[in-house]
Amino acid sequence: MRTAWMITLAALALAAAALGVGWYMLSSPGEPEVPVKAKIELPKPMRLEMPLTEALEKRRSIRKYKQEPITLRELSTVLWAAQGITDPRGFRTAPSAGALYPLRIFVVVKNVKGLEPGIYVYDPKSNTLGLVKRGDFHLQLQRACLDQEWVGQAAVNIVIVGYERVLRPRYGDRSFRYMALEAGHVGQNIYLACTAMGLGTVAIGAFHDDQVKRILGVKEKDAVPLYVFPIGRR
Repeated sequence: MRTAWMITLAALALAAAALGVGWYMLSSPGEPEVPVKAKIELPKPMRLEMPLTEALEKRRSIRKYKQEPITLRELSTVLWAAQGITDPRGFRTAPSAGALYPLRIFVVVKNVKGLEPGIYVYDPKSNTLGLVKRGDFHLQLQRACLDQEWVGQAAVNIVIVGYERVLRPRYGDRSFRYMALEAGHVGQNIYLACTAMGLGTVAIGAFHDDQVKRILGVKEKDAVPLYVFPIGRR
């Protein structure tokens, strides 16, 4: 069975390559895959020097951003803080029920140095971004978020999407609760990383789920947008 699965996987990869599409592989067989057009290597995340106590004291929700770009290394650092791998066994910066990791981190880019506008998905295993589609989708995302203007003003928006089916075989009816808790852990990490780098962000939970999914190109019925984090320079 394992050999047959590997052959099937190889065939899919070859077919995807022939179409000019790569496959963003998630942490284990059976999890959702996100098709991408290209992969972009991210720079090594920076080490944050601000003490944790200071970052906790200074953490605030910031809704006004300078119309200046953020750097690719700053984005890499925020993404690593959100879901980066910190252990050879695959454990990450944020805890996950059963270490199953049902969240996917999408990145809606408007103004990042060295990165064209578009929608990307983060691969924590390789610290890369997979390009889902090109273009500036910030105003569309702003409208989907009940026209909260800071979404459109941000240099980048991080969108956390959960796939409950990753957890349900083990946790049943408690799966959504555990998934939502994990999104909270990730969100706090995003806040603290932004604070330590002098960036601003705010957690947004008010949006039209179907519109956000359509913008991201997420088609799975069980996929649930849980958070939007606009990020910009303070």
